[in-house]
Amino acid sequence: QVQLVESGGGSVQTGGSLRLSCTVSGYTYSRYCMAWSRQAPGKGRERVASIDSAGTTTVLNSVKDRFTISEDNAKNTLYLQMNSLTPEDTAMYYCGAVREGGTCAFGTWDWGQGTQVTVSS
Repeated sequence: QVQLVESGGGSVQTGGSLRLSCTVSGYTYSRYCMAWSRQAPGKGRERVASIDSAGTTTVLNSVKDRFTISEDNAKNTLYLQMNSLTPEDTAMYYCGAVREGGTCAFGTWDWGQGTQVTVSS
């Protein structure tokens, strides 16, 4: 079964940067899609960024100029570089992998437990 473990979260001040990492094991669907999602207090989850089998990335409009998603397949690791952070970025961040047959847009996902990102004013 797929296991995803996030790390790299923490508390930073506005304007700071963080790089989140997600180590993946047991993933046999790398040809499909991996993504980062986040959930702020009192809000639903939203897709932050994704990367498909061709390396094409999709990033949430509100963070597109500040966040970058990448992956190192040899290390089975997914990354999310976050720059110029603002309090609006405060959330629990999760990494996920779509199951066989899925796409970045549609599919069944496996998710990690998340890593907390807190940005203070």
